[in-house]
Amino acid sequence: MGYLLQHAYFLFFVAIPFVLVFWMLPLWFICKKAGFSPWLTLLNCIPFGNAVLLYLLAFGDWKRHPMFQAEPVPPPALPENANRPHIVARRTQP
Repeated sequence: MGYLLQHAYFLFFVAIPFVLVFWMLPLWFICKKAGFSPWLTLLNCIPFGNAVLLYLLAFGDWKRHPMFQAEPVPPPALPENANRPHIVARRTQP
């Protein structure tokens, strides 16, 4: 009985926080940046839920990603007589 209790302590105090921090937290931010509900990361708690989440992320429409915007925002136009910005290189003393 004591041997089984040692594994239960390991599960509750080491394995579960590890999964929450190193697996669920990054997926939370990925879902949020993709425009999905971050609560979809809870699919990892059920069997084969991580495969469902993977397919949702892979084949779903990422609404918030700037690459998928309908019209990219052009840079602001400069007047004809405006000075163009330039890069100034400075030499360092040896």
